[in-house]
Amino acid sequence: MNVRQTELPGVLVLTPKIYRDDRGEFFETFNLRRMTDAGLPSVWTQDNFSFSRKNVLRGIHYQVQQPQGKLVRVTHGAVLDVAVDLRKSSATFGKYTAVELNAVNGEMLWIPVGFGHGFLVLSETAGFAYKVTDYYSPAGERTILWNDADLAIPWPVSAADVIMSDKDKQGVRLRDAEVFA
Repeated sequence: MNVRQTELPGVLVLTPKIYRDDRGEFFETFNLRRMTDAGLPSVWTQDNFSFSRKNVLRGIHYQVQQPQGKLVRVTHGAVLDVAVDLRKSSATFGKYTAVELNAVNGEMLWIPVGFGHGFLVLSETAGFAYKVTDYYSPAGERTILWNDADLAIPWPVSAADVIMSDKDKQGVRLRDAEVFA
């Protein structure tokens, strides 16, 4: 596995070794030893999966109670995956990193506690799997507005074409958000 640091300290891209032959392909989606060697946690509480169609945007989510670190990957299709630094004391507060994750390259993104997370489906459909370090806390969940001008994330979709939940449409601007110390 290759581990690459992104522009945001602590947010990592993990690229597995994929073995391909005429039968198909094989790669490890999780190996505790390799993950902890890369600095990821050794305790995970939950695995999640979502299936979405093109132009679905989920996020930008985070939890202020029971905050979650997330290890995310795409099982089929492709997404633009975004992490936003929400740690007020960080030199990169309010900055983002965007990585295309797809089923062909198998790359995964590690998003530590203190970051918001969202993704946009680029392919006709996408399967999105992720491990989290704490249980979901509905009372602690917060959402940053996907098109906050202060973040200036270049999502490759227009406001007219994006598909979002009502909850995500009600996200707040970063300047008004409850963030981490």
